[in-house]
Amino acid sequence: MLGIVVAVWLTARQYIRAGGAGSTILDVAAWAVPFGLIGAAAGAVVHEGTRLFPSRPDLWSAARAWDGAIGVPGAVGLGVLGAWIACRRAGVRLGPVAGAAAPGLAFGTAIAGLGSWFSQQTYGRPSALPWAVEIAPVHRIPGYENFATFEPVFVYEAVWCAVAGGLVLWATRRFALLGERAFSLQLALTFAGLCAAEWLLIAPAPRLAGLRVEQWAELLTVAGAAVYLYRTRHRHGPDVIAPGQARRQPGPAAIGAS
Repeated sequence: MLGIVVAVWLTARQYIRAGGAGSTILDVAAWAVPFGLIGAAAGAVVHEGTRLFPSRPDLWSAARAWDGAIGVPGAVGLGVLGAWIACRRAGVRLGPVAGAAAPGLAFGTAIAGLGSWFSQQTYGRPSALPWAVEIAPVHRIPGYENFATFEPVFVYEAVWCAVAGGLVLWATRRFALLGERAFSLQLALTFAGLCAAEWLLIAPAPRLAGLRVEQWAELLTVAGAAVYLYRTRHRHGPDVIAPGQARRQPGPAAIGAS
């Protein structure tokens, strides 16, 4: 929840800086956040399906092969769909909203990733490093019960996402990226780091051609974002908020007339 709050707050600041109204971002978030939560929760539902609905264990066992591909990519995909619907309803362009949201999403993901410290998940091999995290016996993976401290992969992911957010902020201003390109850059950087960090995980997971299924989903996202960035390499900003939106914000004269 803290990650969502930070993401929405930073997105509103970025959108106002681009000439838009912060209230627009709140309207968009009212659609994008629930859609994104549905996408993120879908993986957990599939993962727990056998326990929650034991009548069809064969169906849930097959579906679990893809639960890793649903989580973060599913949250981003459905979140974008929700944002698109909200932008259509408000009569504003999706591009500037996506560009404003790009760094906020990265920082929000970094904060959300730290929740793994409480859930005791997303850790790597046993480690005696000063920053190793202690895992309670009940959450230790079979075969590692005699080890107490492990590599905090979730910390690596959080640090990388925060760095990615900073890089997107810098690149947006340095190279005048349009909104869609800033969002694509954020996707490429964030998912590349998450994919690399998951090489350190020791928790069992469905694999395809030697990679975790979630890694394939992340690699496809990175590839798609990279292709889009290359094909739009000649497009430059700054992004312009649709004039129609500015007309909907009443000024002093309009308020006096009313």
